[in-house]
Amino acid sequence: MTRMGVPERLSGHGERRALPRVIAVFTLALAGSAALGLLGGLIWGEAAPRAMLQEIGSGTAQLVNAETSAFIGADAWFCGIAAVAGLITGVAGYRFLVARAAGHGTRAAAAAGLVIGALAGALVMLWLGGRIGLSGYNHDLASSPKGTLFPASLTLGAKSALAFWPLFTGIVVLVAEWGTRHEDSEADTLPGYPDGPQ
Repeated sequence: MTRMGVPERLSGHGERRALPRVIAVFTLALAGSAALGLLGGLIWGEAAPRAMLQEIGSGTAQLVNAETSAFIGADAWFCGIAAVAGLITGVAGYRFLVARAAGHGTRAAAAAGLVIGALAGALVMLWLGGRIGLSGYNHDLASSPKGTLFPASLTLGAKSALAFWPLFTGIVVLVAEWGTRHEDSEADTLPGYPDGPQ
């Protein structure tokens, strides 16, 4: 075996050793973002406004105020929570995962995990927030006497709001990565050495 074959074996071995690390970083980023969706769902489900309904028949209800702003308010709450969560995911994820990752493959896996996890977090937030108060709504709708007022279930009208979380996460990661590379390029070019240290 020639000496030229040794680095090839070491390189392949290094890639195999790095694969579990890449998978672990990706999974951690994905799980952390998705878990944050549980908190977001609790906040959205408890804080978002709900339209008031009035029972008009068995299992039938109508809006008390057809011009209510509750639906817009619920969407606005979702967008606000998703934007804040996206910033938190981007800043914390870049600081503790992307910036500390060794190798371009691991850094890319961490960034991808954060963005995909952000989308998962938004879906978890939508799911959990919609479940809060849903059983009470179903009970009131099915068994309340005519004329009873009760809050509607929570729904997201603008499904495009699901993009807010991954969008803000991606922006933070891209800006942070650009800033880090810009600082590194400036550090490599020292005064008196236009092309960097020789």
